[in-house]
Amino acid sequence: MPTAVRQPAVAGRFYPANAQHLRAEVETYTTPPASTSAQPRIRALGCVVPHAGYVYSGQVAGAVFGLLELPRRFVILCPNHTGMGEPLAIMSEGAWHTPLGDVAIDTELAKQMKARLNLLSEDETAHRLEHALEVQLPFLQVLAPGFQFVPITVGTSNFEVLSALGVVLADAAKEAGERVLVVASSDMNHYESDSVTRVKDRRAIDRVLALDPRGLYDVVHQAGISMCGYGPVVVMLTAARKLGATQAELVRYATSGDVSGEHDMVVGYAGIAVY
Repeated sequence: MPTAVRQPAVAGRFYPANAQHLRAEVETYTTPPASTSAQPRIRALGCVVPHAGYVYSGQVAGAVFGLLELPRRFVILCPNHTGMGEPLAIMSEGAWHTPLGDVAIDTELAKQMKARLNLLSEDETAHRLEHALEVQLPFLQVLAPGFQFVPITVGTSNFEVLSALGVVLADAAKEAGERVLVVASSDMNHYESDSVTRVKDRRAIDRVLALDPRGLYDVVHQAGISMCGYGPVVVMLTAARKLGATQAELVRYATSGDVSGEHDMVVGYAGIAVY
């Protein structure tokens, strides 16, 4: 049995707390419209998915997860919105609970990563109230039942540290002997007009599509793009390239204004597959 279970922090707020309603909502977001032709599933090495409330970003995250051929092992990286805990916080034992049940942490993979990078700190505090990772789990519980994952919050903006984590992640994934999907949880530009946000987001998205972690890091800082999870995306891109990724695809893009109808102040959401 798991040694500890991390309880959900945002069930009933970011997504339904009722298991039946949650499963139905995830299925809605991950099922392509009947009018679209079937696309072959992508064997991705990495992806970018947003983490707002499902009403705003569920369609974007669902479009990505619904398109991928999902493995049974994942590393999920997210920003640290709370400011709590260590700069690179990992949990290597136990499970996370959502309304759909418990998801086991991949202890073997987590320990491989910790052994390679002493900057990875065993720290539950950074994860306790963080929503950005939690909201990804129900998608995977519906689409990849029985999966295991390594949770990491990224609270540092040091490029060398982000790169080092990406290299370590790739090395641990290679040793695992099977495909590990690296999920980077990030929203895009925050709280500017829809028109400004789309221009800024396109600059960041273009660097992701070019598999250019340094370029993404630089453009976010130089252009003032308030992309909360650029750190996790830098890590993911570094790992995916080392694992052999050669291309990326923008699966879906939206802003909160597409749902709310308010375009003066929005948040951008991008769903990207890297393979």
